[in-house]
Amino acid sequence: MPMPQEIDYLNPALPRGLRRVPMPVVDATPATLEGYGRLVADPNDCPVEIVQWPARGSRPIDPGTGDEAGTTEGTFVSEWRGDILYGRNAAVSGHYVLAYGCEPQDAREDHVGPAQRMLLWHANYHPDGGQLFFPLDPGPFYVPLALPGDDITPEKFVCFRFDGQQGLYIHPNIWHEGVFTLAGTQRFFDKQGAVHARVSVEFAREFGCLLEAPIQAPS
Repeated sequence: MPMPQEIDYLNPALPRGLRRVPMPVVDATPATLEGYGRLVADPNDCPVEIVQWPARGSRPIDPGTGDEAGTTEGTFVSEWRGDILYGRNAAVSGHYVLAYGCEPQDAREDHVGPAQRMLLWHANYHPDGGQLFFPLDPGPFYVPLALPGDDITPEKFVCFRFDGQQGLYIHPNIWHEGVFTLAGTQRFFDKQGAVHARVSVEFAREFGCLLEAPIQAPS
């Protein structure tokens, strides 16, 4: 299998006219999040799972090794600038276009008014550990998630709606793409595995589509 090319997260160069696959939007509850993760009331009481480095041959990894990198933490900022939703993750020095509020080629940062939808072009998972997002600013937010498996398809994603009173912890290998504020700028405490291995899916390139969810900006 050829090595994947590095993804340009700030300039994905998406073609016009991609079909849109709607994501169901459901309220985040202990029941709906089962298998994906859980709601978090106190970020100080949420250990992050760390996965042991996999063995490459027939000999096993020595007990007590391969899972010693620990965690890293920082502030994740989710910010709408016009029609473009940006994410900045200080924990791993990441800067991304998370989503668009309109056809990507027509998106403008100087557009005034809240977005009515979000169009998602990419998602990933971390095989080395879980991840915690906890809101530092008030307000509802969305997180698209899918259960583990490299046979991922767009139809497997669910968009979870949070009221902003609690945070989200997701297990290792859960497909996600950061946190999506509904309007303006929102900050989140982020804690995740320090190795920060990432496995990606690009919906436009692999499936000729974008994932879509309607949003209603807070009043």
